[in-house]
Amino acid sequence: MRRALPLLAATMFAGCATTPVTANPQDAFFDALAARCGKAYAGRLASDQEADAAMRGKAMVMHIRHCTADRIEIPFHIEGLAEDGGWDRSRTWIVSRTPTGLRLKHDHRHADGKPDDVTLYGGDTADVGSGTRQTFPVDAESIAMFTATGRSVSNTNIWSVETTDAGFTYGLDRQGRRFRVAFDYARPVTPPPAPWGW
Repeated sequence: MRRALPLLAATMFAGCATTPVTANPQDAFFDALAARCGKAYAGRLASDQEADAAMRGKAMVMHIRHCTADRIEIPFHIEGLAEDGGWDRSRTWIVSRTPTGLRLKHDHRHADGKPDDVTLYGGDTADVGSGTRQTFPVDAESIAMFTATGRSVSNTNIWSVETTDAGFTYGLDRQGRRFRVAFDYARPVTPPPAPWGW
């Protein structure tokens, strides 16, 4: 019996070694973004609809500016779109953990730092997604805001965020609407100034 025990123990440990350990895809996604905290990357408009004509050919920068265990703030800067012809620093994407998944919100501010009338809209994940891509269907609070401000066309928005070894992509989809901006992790840039109001 004594000889059998070491053999039994070895067999049990061998069985454990072959059991795959699966990480929560949302944790993997969040951690991949947080690992790049403090870095900024050059990007471009990656979709081609007339609604976004003003962004074509404009320099873009996303900056993973501030991270905590439950929240990542990512300002999105666009050259030449501000009223004075300078950089538009009005947008910040906020990815946060919730008790049931992940949330994406959009913080929009004016150059004087005041919040836009339409701000902090977004949604929560409806499924676990993957370690590289998460989607965020519009939430009830945002639908109410869009409806109240005459933007009910946005009431079916689904936003997406992807982070792979190659780069970061932000997207918006609804019937008749597809918007994408893509940033190359091989093209780091000097972090820009703080977004407006931060």
